[in-house]
Amino acid sequence: MFSRMREDIRCIFDQDPAARSTFEVVLTYSGLHAIWSHRIAHVLFKKNMHFAARVLSQMSRFFTGIEIHPGAKIGRRLFIDHGMGIVIGETCEIGDDVTIYQGVTLGGTGKEKGKRHPTLHDKVLVATGAKVLGNIIIGENSKVGAGSVVLKDVPAESTVVGIPGKVVISNGVRVKDRLNHTLPDPVSEMCSSMEARILQLEQQLSDLKIEKQIRDEKDEL
Repeated sequence: MFSRMREDIRCIFDQDPAARSTFEVVLTYSGLHAIWSHRIAHVLFKKNMHFAARVLSQMSRFFTGIEIHPGAKIGRRLFIDHGMGIVIGETCEIGDDVTIYQGVTLGGTGKEKGKRHPTLHDKVLVATGAKVLGNIIIGENSKVGAGSVVLKDVPAESTVVGIPGKVVISNGVRVKDRLNHTLPDPVSEMCSSMEARILQLEQQLSDLKIEKQIRDEKDEL
């Protein structure tokens, strides 16, 4: 147990340049606290002590802002950076050396039974605010871009971005003509529409002024 704890601490020093001392990491890193609490809750869950496991997981959520269901299976050296708002579902499976940033959801898509949450293979990175939903697989060494919503399997060695998520890099090569993930901006669209309407009205007003000027000149004649 203590060797695993030391491994978790070393992982933070490897991943986070802001880590200054072991004392600071142990006392102030909420991601580390959430992982350690989850390990205990997971043992209780596997022994069918579901109520105690859920109570512990909810206490951990209260103190860390990170919600990990005690049924989730988490590998070694998971690095949770600025973990506030992270949600990890019951049937999630997370491999080794995975990195997860704040606001990430590894969730389900409905009320289906059985395996209903994602599987993250080794060395996956899930960036800020990404949502990975359903019984899907994120392949080894893949990256999920910030704010993406991933609903389908992602091959190994890939980068996926957008809503819905699409693979834009595969095995280090950019995938062409596959990316169109710009979010609609209703304010910008409304401003553009208003600008076009104003130009149209200005043109109509200009035409009316010209017509009036022509009529006035005819009247003078």
